[in-house]
Amino acid sequence: MELQYRQGTLSDLDRIESLVQNAVMQMRRQGIEQWDEIYPVREDFAQDITKKQLFVGTLDADIAVVYTINHEYDEAYESGQWREPDKPFCILHRLCVDPQYQNQGVAGRTMAHIERMAFRQGERAIRLDAFSENLYSLKLYRRCGYTKVGTAEWRKGTFYLMEKYLP
Repeated sequence: MELQYRQGTLSDLDRIESLVQNAVMQMRRQGIEQWDEIYPVREDFAQDITKKQLFVGTLDADIAVVYTINHEYDEAYESGQWREPDKPFCILHRLCVDPQYQNQGVAGRTMAHIERMAFRQGERAIRLDAFSENLYSLKLYRRCGYTKVGTAEWRKGTFYLMEKYLP
């Protein structure tokens, strides 16, 4: 199955909310207390859509993955030991694969798509933060070539600041 990517729309909100709720339940079953009823919420995704920063990947017209990419970051990112801080970069937020599509390569293919898209738009690096207790996301990001450059302490605990420079 081939993933098709497009900008998210407000009419996608119900499906996105369902996808994220499914993912939160799956994370909890795995002992990962990363997301909850405080973050992320429907309003976060609605705002991302309004700003044209949210994208979805579909399989057979069903949303399988959602992510936001922009230039917005928390002040904790300032503590990162970024390898080339002056190069153009973007920030990846809230990458989430519906559990029914997990373990099928959706996340890896989506990361490759994000990197190609960012490079075409002039970005030379992608930065993100990953929850230190989410071994699944850490494995994905490391496999995709992201390296840890620092940490941030937020409400849920320690997050790793990570980056990848694009060829």
